[in-house]
Amino acid sequence: MSSSPGSSHPHEDLLAHLTRTSPLGPREAARVVAEVLAYFSETTEEYVRRRHGELQARGLTNERIFTRLAEELPARRVAAPELSARQLRRIVYG
Repeated sequence: MSSSPGSSHPHEDLLAHLTRTSPLGPREAARVVAEVLAYFSETTEEYVRRRHGELQARGLTNERIFTRLAEELPARRVAAPELSARQLRRIVYG
């Protein structure tokens, strides 16, 4: 986390908090923050496709996957619209 004079990381307070309250160094804290922001910046469609693949790899059937996705979506950082199983299928399969 190197910054030149006059410039700062947009999440400088969070990085300082993480380095103060955890064993993370400044670079590790910056990487963790970047990973978390990337995770939460997924669109609804990206999230549905990714989770569908993860759950399918664990052996769940589409019926169970789409039910689970419908339950998970409202808990996302930005609540996704309520999607029917048909809408979820269309996101995954086009």
